[in-house]
Amino acid sequence: MLRREFVTVRNRLTADDVREAAVALAQRALELPELAHARTVAAYVSVGSEPGTPVLLDALRARGIDVLLPVLLPDNDLDWGVYGGESSLARVRHGGKMALLEPSGERLGPDAVSGVDVVLLPGLAVDGRGMRLGRGGGSYDRVLARLERAGVHPALVVLLYDSEVVEHVPTEEHDRPVRAVVTPSGVRRFAGN
Repeated sequence: MLRREFVTVRNRLTADDVREAAVALAQRALELPELAHARTVAAYVSVGSEPGTPVLLDALRARGIDVLLPVLLPDNDLDWGVYGGESSLARVRHGGKMALLEPSGERLGPDAVSGVDVVLLPGLAVDGRGMRLGRGGGSYDRVLARLERAGVHPALVVLLYDSEVVEHVPTEEHDRPVRAVVTPSGVRRFAGN
């Protein structure tokens, strides 16, 4: 129910709203010290009315940062490939789900995410504790569990619209807090993460 409400609000955004927010989001994200010092970043290609990532992906690449993008596997886990610019992406439809833009080159395996400095996460909302509400597919829960099992702790940052920073989101035992949220109007950090 809560997820549907956030998606409904997003779906009311115009293409211009999404484009303008994407530019502001990239500017704010690029100010993060975590990204300034990163060698490798795991990110994602936004779809539909999600907070836009293409401007940010190209800016990271221009800084010489290796950008890994997810490839959705049949079991909803994520493999990873290197982003080599817009021409390195292929539109892939997964069953009845929406089409995703995924890297078309070599697959690095699900464990490739264990070598990144920062993970830019999609989401629908984040609360004052830094707890993220995802789309409900569990793909990023698997990624976060994989990082924990590997004993690595990259900076976790969620990209959202301003209205999606809320007082409280429901959580489950396996959920992990993010270090920061980036919105078009700024960055909010969460204590202890």
